[in-house]
Amino acid sequence: MRTQVAIIGAGPAGLLLGQLLAKAGIANIIIEQRSRAHVLSRIRAGVLEPGTVALLDEAGVGQRLHREGLPHGGFELCIDGRLQRIDLQALTGKQVMIYGQTELTRDLMDARAEAGLESVYEAQQVEVLDFDGRQPGVRFVQDGRARELRCDFIAGCDGFHGICRASVPPALLTTHEKVYPFGWLGVLADVPPVSPELIYVRHERGFALCSQRSATRSRYYLQCDSQARVEQWSDQAFWDELRRRLPAAEAARLVSGPALEKSIAPLRSFVAEPMRFGRLFLAGDAAHIVPPTGAKGLNLAASDVAYLWQALADFYRGSELGVDHYSQRCLQRIWKAERFSWWMTTLLHRFPNQPAFDARLQEAELSYLIESAHGRGMIAENYVGLPL
Repeated sequence: MRTQVAIIGAGPAGLLLGQLLAKAGIANIIIEQRSRAHVLSRIRAGVLEPGTVALLDEAGVGQRLHREGLPHGGFELCIDGRLQRIDLQALTGKQVMIYGQTELTRDLMDARAEAGLESVYEAQQVEVLDFDGRQPGVRFVQDGRARELRCDFIAGCDGFHGICRASVPPALLTTHEKVYPFGWLGVLADVPPVSPELIYVRHERGFALCSQRSATRSRYYLQCDSQARVEQWSDQAFWDELRRRLPAAEAARLVSGPALEKSIAPLRSFVAEPMRFGRLFLAGDAAHIVPPTGAKGLNLAASDVAYLWQALADFYRGSELGVDHYSQRCLQRIWKAERFSWWMTTLLHRFPNQPAFDARLQEAELSYLIESAHGRGMIAENYVGLPL
């Protein structure tokens, strides 16, 4: 087998890269270790920055997003029972779009199938080969048969636990990681959202987030102990605890129902440097993780893809500058997003055994943000993201 770009991973990053490369006339094959149904079952982010929406339009997959997505011109910060709206539209002239990652993945899969582009699902024993030379490749087993794909470049879009970053010699890789002492317990339910916009809640019992996927489907989160297990939380216990953390009016409006999905996500900040190793490029969660408080994960993956697509298009037009500067360009944006996500997480969560001094500083910082136009503007500018 032979192609120009082998893409490992059929999540949003890999699928979006494949779509953009194909539109630029660059042949690519996607190799995914899981089944198509498993990829679609992942419940992930739902807040898209304007730059991400524009990139999806560029890829030709934005039609359903604009038809069914929910434009949001702001969100609510709830600090100890008091609501303060962050008016994104007024402060930045921009808005974000609420559109579930599952639906975005489905759109990208459908577009790839319609274009007749090749994807290999349920590939086993995947290995990346010779990426430090000029003839890299991917070896894998499909339906019991060993296969090998040779290519010009390998795009590692296979997530935090994928094979691509793990294949890099440790001496060539520097990693930075911060693990937070709590997780998020998330519930997806077919109930109307408690508010037309997202609510980020800081409460003495812990953080909460009221999010949504549509006018009839809601996604809610509670800060929980890092050692907690889903089995310890019944649906009723989840709804009761969420009501305790919401202001009285929102708690009274909250509609509960059976959980379609319930899971606990650990929170961490992680960056791998660099993101290029010869003919192998890392993109998305393969290179970085952010706590979801800042709504940056999927948007950072999209910005990696934009830089990599542009770099490879330039390469096939005769310029290697984009390829050479890919890692540097990505990391400049990544560290800014890491800072914002860490900052939001630190401000809005209750930390175990938190000293009284730290708690009072947290309160003073939040007070400044709520009462200051500059503080609200700082949150808004970071939330809508930098232009791609």
